Amino acid sequence: MPGFFFSHNNMTELNGKEDCKLAEGKGHKKKQKAFGADLKNYLKCMVPHPEPGIKASNSRKVMLSAEEVIQWSQSLEKLLASQSGQGVFREFLKSEFSEENIEFWLACEDYKKTKSDHLHGKAERIYEEFVQSDAIKQINIDYQMREATAKKAQDPTHTSFDEAQKTVYILMERDSYPRFLKSKSYLNLLNQLQTSPSK
Repeated sequence: MPGFFFSHNNMTELNGKEDCKLAEGKGHKKKQKAFGADLKNYLKCMVPHPEPGIKASNSRKVMLSAEEVIQWSQSLEKLLASQSGQGVFREFLKSEFSEENIEFWLACEDYKKTKSDHLHGKAERIYEEFVQSDAIKQINIDYQMREATAKKAQDPTHTSFDEAQKTVYILMERDSYPRFLKSKSYLNLLNQLQTSPSK
């Protein structure tokens, strides 16, 4: 009976111990490489680097300046007006497990630009994803507002989510935004842009 448990080991012995060590070494290197790549990508998300990345032509278009990053500290409105600012703030909110706030806010911004014949479908999706009481990315609004928003979403107009969006904006402005400005991700990014030589 024990032979069944050791049959795999017996097979590797047939191939020779050197082959086995070589295979293990290759597998280990692949794992290290994959982990290193994941870590590098994660760090790039947390603190975007100003120097051109893999997509050199695209990265020049969205290259950050210290002036732009300083402007983010003037108001949440200025931060959210910047595409790069949205991305960096979103990563920060992810680290605090509250990214649903910016995702909802962005979904509402997109919703306002929606053609009237597509409003119903988008309103339903936003309601199901962010507003309903068992939503996966439930936003932090009180019961009355949740109910009022649910009614507005059933007969949607371009302003159906305005009140809920305003509440979430104020929540981010008073709570997450001040912490973001003191966070390592923001301060490191600012410091990096101020110290790197302009090209």
